[in-house]
Amino acid sequence: MILKHEGYIAEVSYEDGDALMNGVVVNARGTLHFAGRDIDDLRRAFAETIDDYREWCKDRGVEPEKPYSGTLSLRIPPELHKRVAEQAAKAGESINQFIAARLADVA
Repeated sequence: MILKHEGYIAEVSYEDGDALMNGVVVNARGTLHFAGRDIDDLRRAFAETIDDYREWCKDRGVEPEKPYSGTLSLRIPPELHKRVAEQAAKAGESINQFIAARLADVA
């Protein structure tokens, strides 16, 4: 199950026999965990985890890590860059569109 809160995304897991569902935020560089007994409890715990994280950062004078922006800097060999550009042109796409589509195919 996937939950969303203010741009953050969490994956939820449940092991048969556990009393709690466990969540982990997947689109932040920090590791943020939470748990709940039912979906309402889980959503509340997720929101509280994000609030607590922001407060923790504020107390320490640091900026909270934001959810992934969708921008990815990628370094590849020049020859590969050339081949990707050629394939993108053949497909009638920008390099960004071409790479995003190929990544979506495998993700």
